[in-house]
Amino acid sequence: MTEQSKIPLPQDRPDARSLIERAAGTFDLRAFQAPAAPQLPPKLPEPREPAPVTSEVAKPAAPVQRISAPAPPAIEGIPARQAFRGTFHTIDRKHLREQCLIEPEGPVTGLLEEFRIVKRQLLMTAAESRAGRGSPHGERILVCSAHPGEGKTFCAVNLALSMAAEKDTEVLLVDADFAKPSVLSSLGLPGGRGLMDALADPEIPVEDCIIGTDIAGLFVLPAGNSTGHDTEHLAAAHTAQVLDRLTWQAPNRLVIFDSPPVLAASPASELAHHVGQALMVVRADQTGEAALRDAVSILAGCDDIKLLLNCTRFSPTGRRFGSYYGYKE
Repeated sequence: MTEQSKIPLPQDRPDARSLIERAAGTFDLRAFQAPAAPQLPPKLPEPREPAPVTSEVAKPAAPVQRISAPAPPAIEGIPARQAFRGTFHTIDRKHLREQCLIEPEGPVTGLLEEFRIVKRQLLMTAAESRAGRGSPHGERILVCSAHPGEGKTFCAVNLALSMAAEKDTEVLLVDADFAKPSVLSSLGLPGGRGLMDALADPEIPVEDCIIGTDIAGLFVLPAGNSTGHDTEHLAAAHTAQVLDRLTWQAPNRLVIFDSPPVLAASPASELAHHVGQALMVVRADQTGEAALRDAVSILAGCDDIKLLLNCTRFSPTGRRFGSYYGYKE
């Protein structure tokens, strides 16, 4: 066997330094290192020039002002809180009963209860429109029908009487049937200048044509004198300004238009462009489906059209409004 001698460990040798340590003792390895960057003294901040001394006292910072939304442009002749300046008249309650209309402060009847149901959806839509939701001008309601004799004026007047009973609502009933106006005769009111006069003559303020009544919250605007160019006046740019005056600075006011029959006269199609809601009166067993479809298509200027079934006693649920309060038919 080959003799194997003990390999001395590094700590057993007299010179136990590593090769790198021994080479460092023989050669100066510092020559291969990059020269160290000279240390500069810390840079002192440059002296600032003294601020000029003035005798004026420093002004405090201006408070932050909140920018509010711009107010709508004012309409000439209308105060900050609009109030109608027309003549007030007394409504004969006996005349209302003879016309089978709702009697203010009268007993609860089935008719009153029916229109309480009808108006609720209209009021909700108007409130949403005021809040910026849905179609604009939801406070303007167009009541119309396809043909004459279907009860549109009856429904428009009763709807106005019912809405006027609301505690925080004003109602302006506008007779927009210029050829055959009947709102004034239904309420027993005298005639006079009205909507068409204000549309035809810009010098006539429309608010001066409005008639006040002794029924709280109810006002009436007559149709006025027919000009033979009623539709052309409604289509003019001046119409928007006149209608805006009816609700200016009156956020709780609703405007109900009693328009001519849609398939018998053209003003209804123009009025539809200025309202946010349309209530189409449909007479039971008389209004045909084809006529109803044609009438709705003519009112395309209004995005929200509702139907009201008139002259019917049939109810699939057997409901009878008013009987709970003791009313008997």
